[in-house]
Amino acid sequence: MKRRIALFTLTVFVAGCKLGPNYQRPQVDVPGGYRGAPALETAQPGQDSSGPAQQSAQQASQPAGDSQQKTPQSSEQSFGDQKWWEIFQDPQLQDLIRTALKQNYDVRIAATRILEAQSIVGITRGAQLPSVYAGASGADLRSPRQKNLPPEYETSSNSVSASLVWDLDFWGKYRRATEAARANLLASEWARRQVMSTLVSQIAASYFELRAYDLQLEIAKQTLASRQESLQLTRTLADGGSGTMMDVRQAEELVSVAAETIPDLERRIQQQENLISTLVGGNPGPIVRGMKLTEQPQLPEVPAGIPSSLLERRPDIRAMEAQLMEANALIGVAKAAYFPDITLTATSGFQSSSLTSLFKGPAGMWNFGGTVSQPIFAGGRITSNVHLTEQRKEEMVLTYKQTIQQAFRGVSDSLVAYQKSREFRENQQDLVNSAQDAAQLSEARYRGGATDYLEVLTNETNAFNAELELAQAQANERLSLVDIYRNLGGGWEQ
Repeated sequence: MKRRIALFTLTVFVAGCKLGPNYQRPQVDVPGGYRGAPALETAQPGQDSSGPAQQSAQQASQPAGDSQQKTPQSSEQSFGDQKWWEIFQDPQLQDLIRTALKQNYDVRIAATRILEAQSIVGITRGAQLPSVYAGASGADLRSPRQKNLPPEYETSSNSVSASLVWDLDFWGKYRRATEAARANLLASEWARRQVMSTLVSQIAASYFELRAYDLQLEIAKQTLASRQESLQLTRTLADGGSGTMMDVRQAEELVSVAAETIPDLERRIQQQENLISTLVGGNPGPIVRGMKLTEQPQLPEVPAGIPSSLLERRPDIRAMEAQLMEANALIGVAKAAYFPDITLTATSGFQSSSLTSLFKGPAGMWNFGGTVSQPIFAGGRITSNVHLTEQRKEEMVLTYKQTIQQAFRGVSDSLVAYQKSREFRENQQDLVNSAQDAAQLSEARYRGGATDYLEVLTNETNAFNAELELAQAQANERLSLVDIYRNLGGGWEQ
């Protein structure tokens, strides 16, 4: 009966309780649809405009990690749910992204931080368990004979023992600390995924910018060759008396404008190649090209999905929520300091003056005890620490909500940018067509003697600038698509 009582008491002590609040996901204001998204995204058939918002609010109130939690699905798969190799179909770009995900230093640093967090979990969890030590000692002592003292003697002391020290987690201090450490591990994992998502977008955006520079360089070289031919013709006409030296100088001006653009574009190309080489974890060097900018696939409409799903997909939001969970658990650690520490100690072993009889006869020894330590006065440190952890949690709640709000804004901004970039590119294409026709007509009019070369100069300059602007507009359209993918939380899934 005594053993049963002791076992029951020990079980109660071990189970104990956990101080501090249990984590609950804060309520957040989730919009019913993204501003700038296609109309079919904002309302589904048979559902009023408040439906998605109500579903979003219900989901937002559920705790993270709940296995029963289900994310509402829109009629179309969200663009952010697709794998990055489904979005970026250029084989060379895919190779660059794969290389970067393996060799990029930011990704490798983030992976190392996960291992650090795993070690912290092991260290913190170890405090819940008893510590067991084993030791052995041996000593011989001889006391010489001295005047007016007992006669000389010799003695030996040998012992083998094992000891146990257990700081009982009756108030849940160590369990809350382990909970906080696991939340920190989860935050590290989501932070790594955020690095991966950002890296995929950086590689794609840098590659598209590089291909835009390549296109502009191609335009500049073709324009330069055409203008050099025109200059030769103008000189011939001037030599034959059909033109003037002013016409020659204006033709030379057109050649110079096209020629000076080429070195600047070559500089940008090499610097962009250096950037991409660094992102993939290598030294500066050339980059192998794949599909041309104008051959890259693009979407007429981008399905953004339901806004509430962003809370589950965006790695930065999930990482921030994990940090909030950590701050919530640390409140329990701080509150546990109000209550007594309960420590059990035990020692068992053998002790004898002779090694031959160490494990024989009455050489066995043991002791068992416990201590209780209750803080009485700490100068307000415990209370201040509890207030500190509570305020840090409130700060993390506000930061979590701010992160969500900024995420919604990022998605909406990128959707609007994609739509307007596409419209701008279409208008710029019309401008290029008109400018090229005007340049050709001016050239024909000049050769027919109906106008001077100033008209040719003006229209050639306008056409060249329009072509360069069109190349940049095509790049901006694809860059805004990359921005949508990043803001929707895509790119980290392998």
